Amino acid sequence: MLLFALGFLLVILQPSTGQFPRVCANMQSLLSKECCPPWDGDGSPCGQLSSRGSCQNILLSQAPLGPQFPFSGVDDREEWPSVFYNRTCRCEGNFMGFNCGECKFGFSGLNCTERQVKTRRNIFQLTSSEKNKFLAYLNLAKNIPSQDYVIATGTYTQMNNGSNPMFRDINVYDLFVWMHYYASRDTLLGGSNVWRDIDFAHEAPGFLPWHRVFLLMWERQIQRITGDENFTIPYWDWRDAEDCEVCNDEYMGGRHPTNPNLLSPASIFSSWQVICTRSEEYNSQQALCNATSEGPIRRNPGNNDKSRTPRLPSSADVEFCLSLTQYESGPMDKMANYSFRNTLEGFADPQTAISNPAQSGLHNALHIYMNGSMSQVQGSANDPVFVLHHAFVDSIFERWLRRHRPMLEVYPAANAPIGHNRENYMVPFIPLYRNGEFFKPSRELGYDYEYLQEPALESFQDFLAPYLQQARQIWAWLVGAAVFGGFVTAVLTVLIRACRKKKGGTSSEIQPLLIESEDYNNISYQSNF
Repeated sequence: MLLFALGFLLVILQPSTGQFPRVCANMQSLLSKECCPPWDGDGSPCGQLSSRGSCQNILLSQAPLGPQFPFSGVDDREEWPSVFYNRTCRCEGNFMGFNCGECKFGFSGLNCTERQVKTRRNIFQLTSSEKNKFLAYLNLAKNIPSQDYVIATGTYTQMNNGSNPMFRDINVYDLFVWMHYYASRDTLLGGSNVWRDIDFAHEAPGFLPWHRVFLLMWERQIQRITGDENFTIPYWDWRDAEDCEVCNDEYMGGRHPTNPNLLSPASIFSSWQVICTRSEEYNSQQALCNATSEGPIRRNPGNNDKSRTPRLPSSADVEFCLSLTQYESGPMDKMANYSFRNTLEGFADPQTAISNPAQSGLHNALHIYMNGSMSQVQGSANDPVFVLHHAFVDSIFERWLRRHRPMLEVYPAANAPIGHNRENYMVPFIPLYRNGEFFKPSRELGYDYEYLQEPALESFQDFLAPYLQQARQIWAWLVGAAVFGGFVTAVLTVLIRACRKKKGGTSSEIQPLLIESEDYNNISYQSNF
């Protein structure tokens, strides 16, 4: 009870991170298209008086998009967030937030100057006390309303272009469920028409950076509503698992004794209500999910379609995926071949990297295996197993980044599906984050994974891999340089010997310069690439 009381007190005092800032969800802000709230520290917009930031026009990427979305001006998420706001806070230095009142991920302190790296741990390595605290934090988030953010219950057109705001309150946990739904929902085209081939968080290059930001924001939110600044999301390492090891009442809820599709009454999660799971109903009504409760969490792990997902992923699947050198390829969607992203997401075979949407591998395999709320994309975050699963997926992404050490330019700058180019802002986050900003090692964002810190042969191999790969790519140049260097050295040697003979034959009246013979040995040729 003390924990819950503390949480209710802290939520009043601490800001949250999420979607539409409450202070900007009004007619004045929508009509002016400006969201530049004051920072409480000095009362100025974006903390400008304290040099935290300033209100600026949003700079949108002009890079061309892929052909997957053939429309323009029909979806509020196009060129996010310009339909709602075209001026927001641009924060300076290590400041962040919709009003520049927070520190960037990986920084803390009064002026956000203190670097920090926190460790995400295997859920089975937590003590009983730590595990129970994690479960209590989840339940706390499900029962506390977000103080700083609201969700949209209508499109901008349905809001009469801003003159009739349509927003509502939501609890902290469901705020993130709604954001996941909003990023992946279908486009409403009017009448009964929708466009399904669109997703701002999946099936394209932004899948991994988007979920990385999602987890960082969720993690920070839990830290704030509990006052536990050291909290980190645990992960479930599902490699080679024979069943759902976390699906019991000690962890994420066991199976109901009489209804295998529901959770055990002994689990705190059995009383949770899901939201945003009825996509066909929303589409037929041309409406957005308004976060109305839609029943209990459903889960029946292992009783899924075995022809699509015969087993949980193996260690070999993960290792093959990590060996892929291309982050993205071809159409940069679920049909991409030899793409690390598409293979990890699960649309390509984890043994060949050839696209096969009829099968579900790696990330997708877990969702299908859970056979319930997690198996439907838009509402999958309703099941708290979601965060454990995606934390481990993010750790695989992290291993790939460390092994291959890609430059930022490896992330596609153009021609990716809508919302997924490097400089596109991620839907539906406010404050704004670009995809490319999270294509970097996790330690630069303030966190690490316990199992990646252990010094092992695997870590040494990960260290050598990018250099071996680079050597394979430029070996022909190295051989050519060696041959050229040998030729130049031979020519120099001939010239030097010729000069010596010429000087040796000069008149005795002309004295040669006194040069130590070993000085010639210091002459060398170095080729630069």
